[in-house]
Amino acid sequence: MATAYVLVNCELGSEETVISELKSFEGVMEVHGTFGAYDIITKVESDQVETLREAITWKIRKIPKIRSTLTLMGIDGQN
Repeated sequence: MATAYVLVNCELGSEETVISELKSFEGVMEVHGTFGAYDIITKVESDQVETLREAITWKIRKIPKIRSTLTLMGIDGQN
């Protein structure tokens, strides 16, 4: 199982809308608003790394009102 944590910066006031849209995607396991440098953290899982990468690149990063993302990929065997 491939796991990634996606840190999201979005436009001011759009957090709830972005969180709602993130929750609708297949493979999104958790979504939380945060305080600090990023507005939202999202946990995404998939059976294959390539499918995970495609979901992040072509779905999550294309959500309107998202300004930037930072993706942290989990390492198999270090959990």
